[in-house]
Amino acid sequence: MEQLIQRAILVGVNLNHQTDFEYSMEELGNLAEACDVEVMGSVTQNLQRVTSSHYIGTGKIQDVIAQMEAHGANMVIFNDELSPSQIRNLEADLQCKVIDRTILILDIFAQRAKTKEAQLQVEVAQLQYMLPRLIGLRESLGRQGGGVGTKNKGAGETKLELDRRRIEEKINVLNKELEALVAHRQTQRKQRKKNDVPVVSLVGYTNAGKSTIMNALVERFNPTAAKQVFEKDMLFATLETSIRSIPLPDNKSFLLTDTVGFVSKLPHHLVKAFRSTLEEVAEADLLIHVVDNSNPNHEQHIEITNNTLKDIGVQDITTIYAYNKSDLIDFPIPSVQEDRIYLAAKPRIGIDELVQVIRQHIFKDYIKCEMIIPYDKGNLVSYFNEHANILETSYENEGTKLVLECRTVDYERYQDLIIR
Repeated sequence: MEQLIQRAILVGVNLNHQTDFEYSMEELGNLAEACDVEVMGSVTQNLQRVTSSHYIGTGKIQDVIAQMEAHGANMVIFNDELSPSQIRNLEADLQCKVIDRTILILDIFAQRAKTKEAQLQVEVAQLQYMLPRLIGLRESLGRQGGGVGTKNKGAGETKLELDRRRIEEKINVLNKELEALVAHRQTQRKQRKKNDVPVVSLVGYTNAGKSTIMNALVERFNPTAAKQVFEKDMLFATLETSIRSIPLPDNKSFLLTDTVGFVSKLPHHLVKAFRSTLEEVAEADLLIHVVDNSNPNHEQHIEITNNTLKDIGVQDITTIYAYNKSDLIDFPIPSVQEDRIYLAAKPRIGIDELVQVIRQHIFKDYIKCEMIIPYDKGNLVSYFNEHANILETSYENEGTKLVLECRTVDYERYQDLIIR
């Protein structure tokens, strides 16, 4: 069966003259394209508040119908989350499939989810979205031949044949599976804490270049790992939390985590479903907030990312701002200004400077000292060679003399060996 080409008209309401409205509509177009939907045109309206029955004014519905007929569109995508009754009324009047920004983002996540955990998280979010919308969506399926969002066939069709109770049961089953995976990750997290390795987390708006920065650091400091993460110039390229060890030349190391990117109006179902993944960020010792400096809306992206972090309870963690893609706007790079660093990860400019800034923040608890280790405790020399930065080694009558930088915890543990 031939895949029906999706052609959509975008519809948005500018409530009380929002300054970011145009950008939000542009982003909706990008989200649609990420779902292989051809954007044919758009209809916008300025309102004080949305119309409860149809979201847009009834006069505007005629404009949408005219645009659909002019462009041969078979779908209308709205820039906000619609209520079940709005979907029902709009589909009755427009005689086509109506979807909203939320289901569009859920659709993209469903396509991109690779790991079992991400797939479960997306499925839970989709089911929670669908639950109150069963009636409207069921009618939409009859009209369009299946699919919840932009897909014509697939999971959506079979899921919607379930009644409400069975959907709720499915959500419970999936949540139990997720809990098991989350428990496993918490065990891993505890183990990392026990090993006392600092954790640095990359956060930021989708497509700001977090994965490119991670790959640049892995390539520079841990080339044998051969564990590059997926990077591509597209929205939500990475949904999985990737964790990589970054060993530095002086025996210091840290763990770098890369998380899902944020976007404006990120559906609350999704934030809730991905909460466990995002908790990795809450455990970090340092955040690197990656910003696409070449994007004219980057200030807004910073604000959206900060607000999303606040929503998931991530506060009071020291943050460095990495203004990536600065080469695209002829900004002099690399440049470090207090907690801001301007770089370009793709051509690998500013990576060493970024590591320098990371070092200054996460290795504050290292103390320089001298110690003499008796010859019968040679295993301690091996331990420090592995876990400290040895600056000088010499051999005295009483034992091996080390001049080193070590962690405070080791400094206190081996106090009796320290000579100064």
